[in-house]
Amino acid sequence: MSEVRIRAARAGEAGLLSDLALRSKAHWGYDEAFLEACRPELTYTQAQIRTGGLLVAVGPDDRPVGFYRIHGEPPDGELAALFVDPARIGTGVGGALLRHALAAADEAGYDSLGLDADPGAEGFYAHAGATTVGSTPSASIPGRRLPRMTFELGSHRSA
Repeated sequence: MSEVRIRAARAGEAGLLSDLALRSKAHWGYDEAFLEACRPELTYTQAQIRTGGLLVAVGPDDRPVGFYRIHGEPPDGELAALFVDPARIGTGVGGALLRHALAAADEAGYDSLGLDADPGAEGFYAHAGATTVGSTPSASIPGRRLPRMTFELGSHRSA
């Protein structure tokens, strides 16, 4: 993997992150109509950047190559997004983002981190330790269901 570092999203990056999310979703072979239906759900805002929880992987040129978003209040949080630029899929960026997200959530006191996975990414999350606990209706595509997955965190914390 080429070197990446993870930092907080910055003001002015909402459009870049929204475009990156759509390109990443397209990696799974979805057609243009499907992607258009997903556009509102995959559009990130300056308000989301201001409130935090949106972290960006950047290369040496400081341009975003992936990002994740966690929201919610401990003890149960949500991995609301994890996207990687298609040119960087398979290079370790996604794994680095996920490890960072899990460590940050654990440090923030979350006991679990849930997510609705793209069916194509279910194996990625399962390999990293997530358990499929059911399915959730897609917010973008009527009739489509997404694998509902959970990471259990904080097992080392005392009660």
